Amino acid sequence: MFIRAYLRASTEEQDASRARASLEQFASDHNKVIASVYLENVSGATADRPELLRLLKDARKGDVLLVESIDRLSRLPVEDWQKLKAAIDSKGLRIVALDLPTSHQGIQDTKGDEFTGRMLGAINSMLVEMMAAIARKDYEQRRERQAQGIEKAKAAGKY
Repeated sequence: MFIRAYLRASTEEQDASRARASLEQFASDHNKVIASVYLENVSGATADRPELLRLLKDARKGDVLLVESIDRLSRLPVEDWQKLKAAIDSKGLRIVALDLPTSHQGIQDTKGDEFTGRMLGAINSMLVEMMAAIARKDYEQRRERQAQGIEKAKAAGKY
């Protein structure tokens, strides 16, 4: 199992490496080492992310895609998210997010019974989907609020 950490910030002004220490600590707490780090400053609302695409190219079945939060992985519209999720699944990657405890089983080598594994996998998959939808909704709301603020500033002659 290789752990592939993906760190993303939306703009060049932001620090994409901000969460690196947290990801490394998480891996260490689980007696693992991060094998590769993929770092980029690109909006999560776009599918064209060179480092994420490189991660997918490098990945092998059973590898872990480690992120701070699902919103670091995606703020994509549903169609693009489904394509990304299909690419992740086709590579056999397991998504592990620091803020999603149900995903942490993906980093552990413990072998439970098949039923429990399938149930936890289904629950985790559902939660990943929900968090991706929430991340997109948050993105859309921020854009809407920003447009409203710009419109108000223009009306007041401040923009």
